Amino acid sequence: MRIDWLLALRFLREGRAQTLFMLGGVVMGVGVIVFLISLITGLQRSIIAKTLGTQAHVVMRPPDDEARRIIKPSSTLAVSANIERRAQRLSSILQWQQVIRLLESRKEVTAVSPLVSGPSFAVRGNATKSVALMGVEPERYTAIVPMSSFMKEGAFRITANDAAIGIDLARDLGASLGDKIRLQTADGRSETITVAGIFDVGIRDLNRRWVFITLRSAQNLLDLVGGVSSIDVAIRDLFAAEVLSGRLAALTGLTAESWMKTNAQLMVGLRSQNASSYLIQFFVIVSVAFGIASVLVVSVIQKSREIGILRAMGCSRQRILRVFLLQGGIVGLAGSLLGCGVGAALVTFFARTAINPDGTQVFPVVLELHMFLLAAGVATITGILAAAAPAVRASKLDPVVAIRNV
Repeated sequence: MRIDWLLALRFLREGRAQTLFMLGGVVMGVGVIVFLISLITGLQRSIIAKTLGTQAHVVMRPPDDEARRIIKPSSTLAVSANIERRAQRLSSILQWQQVIRLLESRKEVTAVSPLVSGPSFAVRGNATKSVALMGVEPERYTAIVPMSSFMKEGAFRITANDAAIGIDLARDLGASLGDKIRLQTADGRSETITVAGIFDVGIRDLNRRWVFITLRSAQNLLDLVGGVSSIDVAIRDLFAAEVLSGRLAALTGLTAESWMKTNAQLMVGLRSQNASSYLIQFFVIVSVAFGIASVLVVSVIQKSREIGILRAMGCSRQRILRVFLLQGGIVGLAGSLLGCGVGAALVTFFARTAINPDGTQVFPVVLELHMFLLAAGVATITGILAAAAPAVRASKLDPVVAIRNV
């Protein structure tokens, strides 16, 4: 086997220009692949992080109420069927404490948080704004949505008297830390809270509407004493959310909506990005394979005399075959190592030059070991497969004809 390596390395060394062309093609191909994988992965993670930064992976809600069919006499001789919808009020999840314990026992679930959410008005002086009350248990909720990282002023301190509001709502009400705000619902319930924190989640509508208070306060204000309107769930595998939501719905008897269903258009965009990335990578690999194969075909023609002499000296067809396959593998492996460095340099440079107006990066650089291993493996296998046709041609050369015609 050692002689095979020596011959492969010698042929590569003697054909310096050809070897450099093959190596350059592999380096550029692998560099493009690493660049694309890093770029797409970084962009997708950034988009998903921003999307899921303010929402749970799965939201459990009470089953939808069905409209009741009632019979009303329309005349003395006939009756007609009408549909009567239930009054618009919050529905509670029955035995929600047991549901939470059941969800927490699942190994796929990392965090669970009860939530009471409903409409209200925030009043300060002459200013009145429509808001969405978010009744939470702070320790549980921050395990799903990292509100502490969104705080601009104060802290995410939710107590019986303290609350957190969005930066746009604070601006609309003219409120700052320590100010009092009265929360009032449509049926006349009210409660006064103190602004302990002002947050900015990056979405203006949420900054203008969200008001975080304690779970008990929200239950009292929204007439849902002892109940919760939904349960937020965080899971380990983000992209298994749709499948897992169906299982959790069947397990609990509740309705479950995953972030993938809520953000259906986002998922279409992510799949389109992946498809285009795979397509580009495929054509890059094909181009590299044709480049290696064409150069090695020329090498076989140029080395016909040497191959003929080796065959005449008793070198088997299998050995000649291995020599040229080794050339393809060596070029693929060496090119992949250099290409990984080129790709990493390109994506790092691009990330540093692509910045937002505030100076932050548009997307994070994602350079992981498996990316380099994947690129190196693909390039090495491509090199071997590309060398297959020239290797077979070299192994079939008749030594007498090869020596006589060269």
